[in-house]
Amino acid sequence: MGNILLKGILAGTKIKDILIKGNTIEQIKDNILLSPEQEKDCKILDCSGKAAIPGFVNMHTHSAMTLTRGYKEDTALQEWLQHIWAVEAKMDEEAIYWGTRLACLEMIKTGTTCFYDQYWMPQTAMEAVKEMGMRSVHAFVALNLKDESKNRGIMEGMEQMYSQSRSWGEMHKMSVGVHAPYTVSDNLIKWCTDFAREKKLTVHIHMSETEQENLDSIKLNGCTPFEHLEKLDALGPETIAAHCVWLSENDMDIMAKYGVTAVHNVNSNLKLSSGSRFKYNELKERGVRVCLGTDGCGSSNNLDMREAMKTAALLQKGWRRDPLALPLNELLNIATANGADALGLDAGRIEEGKLADIAIIDIDNYAFVPNLDFLSNLVYSANSSCIESLICNGELIMEQRRVKGEREIIENARKVCNKLYK
Repeated sequence: MGNILLKGILAGTKIKDILIKGNTIEQIKDNILLSPEQEKDCKILDCSGKAAIPGFVNMHTHSAMTLTRGYKEDTALQEWLQHIWAVEAKMDEEAIYWGTRLACLEMIKTGTTCFYDQYWMPQTAMEAVKEMGMRSVHAFVALNLKDESKNRGIMEGMEQMYSQSRSWGEMHKMSVGVHAPYTVSDNLIKWCTDFAREKKLTVHIHMSETEQENLDSIKLNGCTPFEHLEKLDALGPETIAAHCVWLSENDMDIMAKYGVTAVHNVNSNLKLSSGSRFKYNELKERGVRVCLGTDGCGSSNNLDMREAMKTAALLQKGWRRDPLALPLNELLNIATANGADALGLDAGRIEEGKLADIAIIDIDNYAFVPNLDFLSNLVYSANSSCIESLICNGELIMEQRRVKGEREIIENARKVCNKLYK
């Protein structure tokens, strides 16, 4: 791992030099001068007309669902899931491997350096991510459809994956995945929570995604999904709750009480008509950490975090009838720093001492003229093709829009799709 010097790059509101040593941002100064000896071990990039932002942290996706992109469109969630599960039943390791690499390619091209994956065959997925140079968290999915006879196999699989994950390295982490309260029995939810706490892992779970889900929970359990998990002692700072669209006042109080993190998956929720009024202000006021995710390509169709930022901001402003809702600095944080914090990563910010996960933005184009407000232009004016290069853990994993192995990935993913949809 060599060093990288970004010369004359816009960082925040000022032009700076950024020196990366190893995997860390070493210095941010007006002018960094290297000796001839230091220059030998340093890649120097002229970044005039460029800007630096933290790499995006996609806090909820199902990576190999790239292979289901565009399948069974214009379908409600529960019916759509039945179609998707039928395709997923045909997926083997080859499909997961190339589907995950395709997801990584798309995320790299759109500025993501780390993602939280909840999908099948996590060991295979992790190996695919490692080859792409990204950070990742992989949830082993517990999904027993309330059939307790499946618990032993799920528990053994979870324990086996934990043993395997000890050798994954610092770039990749294991998580416990509980699909949802409506698909996982109470006993298995409790076991998964206890296992995560014992092993100091996060727990990733779909929560309050649809109105029907909440109504069914109230009918079955006499309370909302969050109230039900509280009764099971299955909530804590380790809980990463995806969606959180249908929240009562008490639900949000519970989330604040236990330090639960919420992940907003705006495009997926809109496309599946799950809900449009994510309660960002109400969660923020209670001190609940909010992150951003794309969900999988089956429901969101892409993994573009910049696009998700724009939709999230526009929707908050629209349904609240408040142009001040979700301001740009908070929007960037929910797409970067908040996710890093939730995962215990010292990243998500362009600061000395932080991990060097940096997206380099080309601002020498029409979308940034005039550049009166860089973040405004990035979110509201540009598209993700302005992301020119990407650094993850101090390594250039995309340079000048080029990613290693791009054609091979696309061609092999197409071959796998031909098998899945015979």
